[in-house]
Amino acid sequence: MDADVVIASVKSTQTRNGNTRWAVTDADGAEYTTFRAAIGEAAERVEGSPAHISFHEEERNGYRNVYLDRVDPLPAQAAPGDGGDDSDPEEAAWRTAVDAAPYLLGEDAADGEVTPEEAFERLKPFKDLVSGDIRSGAKSQSSRRRK
Repeated sequence: MDADVVIASVKSTQTRNGNTRWAVTDADGAEYTTFRAAIGEAAERVEGSPAHISFHEEERNGYRNVYLDRVDPLPAQAAPGDGGDDSDPEEAAWRTAVDAAPYLLGEDAADGEVTPEEAFERLKPFKDLVSGDIRSGAKSQSSRRRK
């Protein structure tokens, strides 16, 4: 699975076997673990910053372990929830509706037969659906990572 998160903290500890274990916590409180030095060190470099991570989950002896597979830094403006262009569901939904306009409005729009008011009335329901999907998807993805 992949997610864009802010790496809140990274802690490394030595195991009894002498291996190093990195425990990474994101800003939402979700915890990830890795024993791979390259991944742990990458997480340390982006601590306190936004990152794109890949992870997988395993269940062992009744415990759910979330293992970190990759950490890539993100530009600061791409931080989740910072109010940037991609974090506002309404703005993203309008961009999607405008991109889909040729399909939603059909050939009438290509012929210039659709007024701006009519285009708005036909695009807004689609925009509302997309916005709702974005909001529910963000909530369900966040809750899946914390279980």
